Amino acid sequence: MSKESTRRDFLKVSSMGAAAIAGVALADSPTRSSEKGAAGEISVWTTDDNQRCARGPALSWQKASGSGASAITLEPDRKFQPIFGFGAAFTDSACYTFNRLDPAARERLFHQIFSPSEMGFNVCRTCIGASDYSRNVYSFDEGEPDPDLQRFSIDHDREYILPMLREARKANPDLFLFSTPWSPPGWMKPNKSMLGGNMERKYMPSYANYFVKFLRAYEAEGVPIQAISVQNEVDTDQDGRMPACSWPQEYEADFVRQQLGPAFERAAIKTKIWIIDHNYNLWGRAMGELETEGVRKYTNAIAWHGYVGNVEWINRVQSAYPEVEMYWTEGGPDYTWPDYKTDWAKWSSTFTGVLRNCCRSITAWNLALDEVGKPNIGPFTCGGLVSIHSQTKEIVHSGQYWAFAHYSKFIKRGAHRIDSQSTGGEILHAAFENPDGQKVVVLTNPGQAGTCVLKVGGNTANISLSQHSVTSLVWS
Repeated sequence: MSKESTRRDFLKVSSMGAAAIAGVALADSPTRSSEKGAAGEISVWTTDDNQRCARGPALSWQKASGSGASAITLEPDRKFQPIFGFGAAFTDSACYTFNRLDPAARERLFHQIFSPSEMGFNVCRTCIGASDYSRNVYSFDEGEPDPDLQRFSIDHDREYILPMLREARKANPDLFLFSTPWSPPGWMKPNKSMLGGNMERKYMPSYANYFVKFLRAYEAEGVPIQAISVQNEVDTDQDGRMPACSWPQEYEADFVRQQLGPAFERAAIKTKIWIIDHNYNLWGRAMGELETEGVRKYTNAIAWHGYVGNVEWINRVQSAYPEVEMYWTEGGPDYTWPDYKTDWAKWSSTFTGVLRNCCRSITAWNLALDEVGKPNIGPFTCGGLVSIHSQTKEIVHSGQYWAFAHYSKFIKRGAHRIDSQSTGGEILHAAFENPDGQKVVVLTNPGQAGTCVLKVGGNTANISLSQHSVTSLVWS
């Protein structure tokens, strides 16, 4: 995980990006608003200082009037990217924290987080070896150089990582898992350590085989992995303070086109390959890799983090490569923040910006940590999506959790973002159409209480928004 800027800066930058009107429309999407308007009762769900994703009184559509109130206008016929889903990371630390719960309590929590009838998390991340949120530094092939990987073993993950993944898939059989290494085994790097340093070219063939062995071993354990990224945060070694590895641009491109992609072909592995897995400011690197001959044969996706840069920079890549898929793969709270439990409006602002700028999924950082952000190799002070007290086992939900609820509970896999425009004001908005035609609008009000008008064709609805709130509107 990178911290070139603080996570407070990340939230600030992402929130500003959310205000941008951005995104690449589908090629076959009409550009004219539907004239038939909207119908059906509008369900209203609100999180504010007094309630958490609570259902309020339903609203009704009215014929449009000449009101001068601040308005948000939907054009359902103008569609953007499909939505794949939402989730967070099963780090070693998160799985260890979950595993310490009483089985009955964990089953209830997993139902709440993963069940399609509840939060419905369905796009989650795992770590290939240790990350900074692990109990210890480990890879699947420790020791002296072993180019043939004769020592390779996932025994470490059998204790509590694989059981937690199987239990989550039981709660949601549609759970999509993508996996990321923070570092190759130390012997593949000049510094001979998983802490910092860079990849060594001569071990790239062995490392490609390392991925193959990992995927086959997980599948044999009943946990197939649907995608991998080459490296978490390719552009930093974190000063050797944690499992990390820098990959120059040409290293990652060459690894994908010359080693990893061909190794997957030989092994008949269908797992998708994602690249970059780092910040918005690497948009130029992303384009450079995509235009490298042979890379696009094996990858069609970019993974983004939001710690540095502006979210709308993703559009620079998407505009040049409209068929390339964009995924948002890391971001989480800090347990030391005074608003850790109440910053839902900040996180919803971030999520709106991410979804309005081409991304198909949002995956946060640690699913769960204890009350002081442990276990943690260091050096950062992240909090979990939920906090589980190390002694009492009390479960506390973060503000990020409640922000997610307004998206993951209502926006289904296969939905499309649809166009929404505002006439002013500070209300942030994102609109979606589910596969069954149901519409979802998420409104984020980071300021004082107010009202706005939602317009669809010839119909309007008057919306009251409490201060510092997130509201989801749902109708068929």
